[in-house]
Amino acid sequence: MIVYLIIIGAAAGFLATRVMKLETDVITTVGIGVLGAIIGGLVLRFLATVFGMFAGFLGAFLGAILLIWIWQTYIRR
Repeated sequence: MIVYLIIIGAAAGFLATRVMKLETDVITTVGIGVLGAIIGGLVLRFLATVFGMFAGFLGAFLGAILLIWIWQTYIRR
């Protein structure tokens, strides 16, 4: 896990420093990438949780609408 984080961090840090036109040494580049991966991972997990809860609510709402439609169409005649 740690080796994976360092490899991904190095690649992400390299790309980020090139996009931002920042000249850094290898250790700083890897550090930027690793910290960016940690921050980005936390943000993405938070967003996935929020949107996951919203998706659950949307599914429950649509299921309730379908149940009401079935009730009104077929059962309560």
